Amino acid sequence: MPPVMIVAALASGGVIGIVLGLVGGGGSILAVPLLVYVVGVASPHAAIGTAAVAVAANAAASLIGHARAGTVKWPCALVFAAAGITGAGIGAEIGKAVDGKRLLILFGLLMIGVGLSMLRKRRAIEAPDVRLSRATAAKLLPRLVSIGLGVGLAAGFFGIGGGFLIVPGLMAATTMPLKNAVGTSLVVVTALGLTTAASYALSGYVDWLLVGLMIAGGAGGSVISIAMGHKIASRKGLLERIFALTVIAVGIYVSLDIVR
Repeated sequence: MPPVMIVAALASGGVIGIVLGLVGGGGSILAVPLLVYVVGVASPHAAIGTAAVAVAANAAASLIGHARAGTVKWPCALVFAAAGITGAGIGAEIGKAVDGKRLLILFGLLMIGVGLSMLRKRRAIEAPDVRLSRATAAKLLPRLVSIGLGVGLAAGFFGIGGGFLIVPGLMAATTMPLKNAVGTSLVVVTALGLTTAASYALSGYVDWLLVGLMIAGGAGGSVISIAMGHKIASRKGLLERIFALTVIAVGIYVSLDIVR
């Protein structure tokens, strides 16, 4: 592998790790464009499979810090993840059957839609003490399962962790605060990423050397994100808006580049 490609893979993993650690999702939606346009992976399906493994590993690394901080609501995370795994398995099989160029066009359009949705203001209603129990199961379970299944389908189809969908999904289903949704989402991102990765790996669409490089870069990115998080905590809203605009711009580029 050329040295330039090695450096590009490490840097791409670092970007994913930083974004995952700061906003709890979104790093995965940049993984495929980074692999295709920065690292130089020729096959969209190989980029999706490789990205799924790397994103799952980087999400697991970021999860450790959030678990220690106590921001993960485990019962909600496990139910959401279980529903999402079912959807991801189905979505991955559908995605592999779609032409690579068409898949990238759809991916670009998804990025634009996600970026626009991230610019919308979230509802202010929050329930910091919400938890899944016998008393709340009748209300929370249907929401967690239905939203988790839908997010899983999208994650599997596009080979993404889906954190940018999981965070608002968890907040909509449970009204948990953003900090809890970010920590909890990493459990689901890890589970969905592994499900999608397993499907693509069995079909030979994973470059394991690139996976290792991106994981190494992601580990460094996670460390950087922790340090950055303390410094920019008061500007998190601005950070999310900048990231949303970046996602939209990349989505437009991907869509137009494939169409040309």
